[in-house]
Amino acid sequence: MSLSDMDDNRTIDLVAPEEAQGERLDRVLAALLADFSRSRLQALIKEGRVGVGGRTIWEPRHPVNAGEALRVEVPPPEPAVPQAEDIPLTVVHEDADLIVVDKPAGLVVHPGAGNWRGTLVNALLHHAKGELPGIGGVERPGIVHRIDKDTSGLLVVAKTEAAHRALSAQFADHGREGPLERAYLAFVWGVPSPRKGTIDAPLGRSRQSPERQEVRAGARHAVTHYRVLEAYPDPTRPGESLASLVECRLETGRTHQIRVHMAHIGHPLIGDETYAKGYRTKARRLGEDARKLVETLERQALHAYLLVVSHPVTGEDLRFESALPPELEALRRALAGS
Repeated sequence: MSLSDMDDNRTIDLVAPEEAQGERLDRVLAALLADFSRSRLQALIKEGRVGVGGRTIWEPRHPVNAGEALRVEVPPPEPAVPQAEDIPLTVVHEDADLIVVDKPAGLVVHPGAGNWRGTLVNALLHHAKGELPGIGGVERPGIVHRIDKDTSGLLVVAKTEAAHRALSAQFADHGREGPLERAYLAFVWGVPSPRKGTIDAPLGRSRQSPERQEVRAGARHAVTHYRVLEAYPDPTRPGESLASLVECRLETGRTHQIRVHMAHIGHPLIGDETYAKGYRTKARRLGEDARKLVETLERQALHAYLLVVSHPVTGEDLRFESALPPELEALRRALAGS
């Protein structure tokens, strides 16, 4: 079936053929819709835009039965180049070469599948309109490092090609020969022992779930240095601690590094729905105020509070610190029983 003449917001109704019996949903759709790549169809499924037998299906591997009704909702095409959007930003430093922002939780850094709008890049294109000579020949901010959507904190972005090259080199060096520092505040379940240490465990994409990372031999080198700053009492077990505040410093910068490393040593982040699902029951042991805050947090309790870089042009050491956002400061007070 050709979709070259389809209108925007088109709904496509199909019927699974006999040969589709027991086959994966994404493969069935790929065979029926020649103008869509399989990855595009997988994205549509994960966005809740595909129905089977009148039910919305979110899993590309869902088995299809012959004769089942299939429905695909196709959204309007997104522009190939990110568009400027008037999204409020907290700017902590800006000059002709770079900009440092304090990103709130919930804001995606870079446009991608399912997130072409409402990202930090869209916001920066509006904020610095006319001040971006071009990275790679296109007017866009130079992203040299990222933090997860549901992690808050400091992030530096290049405004020129030269600044982008210099900052990228710093991050690639991981601070071995320069001043680069990146440190996070993480609220975790339990108290790591020893209270100060190094997690040296290679990270790679999970073989079971492509959206997760995992520790496994032969994956990419990853090192996190941690130290416990505060330990919080367990109201149900006098003399024991239920949670703690840990400073994590990155020696490398892998996807989900802190989240996976802390879970790996048995102390996953509070509020982390990906790597700490088995720890939900611990919230029941918290005091009432802390329990309510954890149950309504809607993010992992991780904040990028410290960033030190060398200015890409002047060579000056730039140091920035960010206080905990209100929801994490409230959690800190509640956990401490204040």
